[in-house]
Amino acid sequence: MRAVQVVEAKAKFSSLLAAVEAGEEIAITRHGRVVARLVPDTPRTAADLFRPFWNEPDIDLEAPEDLAPDPVPPLD
Repeated sequence: MRAVQVVEAKAKFSSLLAAVEAGEEIAITRHGRVVARLVPDTPRTAADLFRPFWNEPDIDLEAPEDLAPDPVPPLD
């Protein structure tokens, strides 16, 4: 993971986003401390989030059918 200071992140935001789109993770630092991370977006389904619980003996869950997400209208 590459670390970038806030000042550099502000100046090179577009190129940082391009790097993140390519799969890179970037830490944004202020005074040597990480204050934020830019990470690629990975779509997740409810089934992905609950999968670890399906094998728990005390929890009775059924895996939902994976459906494509509903389209969201653009913001004006």
